[in-house]
Amino acid sequence: MIWFKNLMMYQLQCPLEKDSSELEKKLANFAFIPCGPQEKVRVGWIPPMGSHKDTLSYQVNRQILLCANKEEKMLPASVIKQELERQIEKLEAQQKRKLKKTEKASLKDQVFYDLLPRAFSRFQKTWIWIDTIHQIMILDASSTKRAEEALALLRQSLGSLAVVPFTFKHPVEFILTEWIRSDNLPSGFALMEEAELKSTLTEGGTIRCKNQNLYSDEIALHIKSGKKVTRLALEWQESIQFILNQDLSLKRVNFLEVLREKNSHINKKEVAQCFDADFVLMTYELTELIKNMISAFSRYPE
Repeated sequence: MIWFKNLMMYQLQCPLEKDSSELEKKLANFAFIPCGPQEKVRVGWIPPMGSHKDTLSYQVNRQILLCANKEEKMLPASVIKQELERQIEKLEAQQKRKLKKTEKASLKDQVFYDLLPRAFSRFQKTWIWIDTIHQIMILDASSTKRAEEALALLRQSLGSLAVVPFTFKHPVEFILTEWIRSDNLPSGFALMEEAELKSTLTEGGTIRCKNQNLYSDEIALHIKSGKKVTRLALEWQESIQFILNQDLSLKRVNFLEVLREKNSHINKKEVAQCFDADFVLMTYELTELIKNMISAFSRYPE
C-alpha cells in the first residue's frame, strides 16, 4: 500500500458512480496502454494493487482508490540540439547553401520524431481516493497541474465530473496567521518549527524559516508588519505531520510510526490483507484529519 505523501482536496458536487461493475467498465475504456513508437505521452488507469489484483478500482468501506499512470518519453534538449546541428551541417554541405529558419524549424521536428522511438520513458503514478460517504476526492499529487491531469482522465472516463476545491469565508493564510498570532490552534493540532510568511504588499518580501520557534518575538514582528502565514508545519494527534499550504493542499505528509504500527501484526507476505488494512487505516485517519481541518476553518472566527 502506498501511503499518500501529498493531498490535493476537492469537494464532489454530484454523487459518484457507486456500482463497482459499472465503474470498472468505464475505467476499462481508458486503461493504460504504453506509448507507441511515435507517441510522446500516454495516460490511463492501472490496477491499484498492481499484479496482485487486476481490477482498476479498489473499493472498501465506501472508499474508492484509483491509480492513473502517465508515461512520458524523455528527450533531453541537448540530445536534440546535437542531432539537429549534425543534420543541418550535413544538408548545408550537400546543398552548398545555408538553410532558412523555417527549414531548420521543420528539420527540428523531424529530428524529434526520429529520436522519439529511442527515448527513455518516465512513468508517474497519481493516486485518487474518493470518499463516497463525505463526497470528498483526494489526490496524491505534488502540483495542481498533475492533479488536473488525473482529474481530466477521470472526467473523460466517467463522462462528467463535478468537483471544486474547498473554499471558506476567510482566506486560509488569514486563519493560519491568527493561529500563530493568538497562540490558539484548534484541538488536536500542534505547531512545528517551519513556516513561510509573505508580505501582502506587491513588492514585499517572503520569509521561510525552519527550526524556528514560531511564537518568538521575531515571527511576531513579521506578522505585525503585515506578513501572512502561507505555509505552516503541523502535527495532528501525534500521528500525522504535514505542511499546510494557503491553497489548503498538504505536502510532505508523514504518517508516524505510532500510527503505522497499528497494522504491524499482519503478515507482510499477505499482500492483499496488508493492502486492505493499510488503506482502511490511512483513509480513516485522513478522514478524521480533514473533518477537523474543515471544522476549524468553517467555524473561524468564533
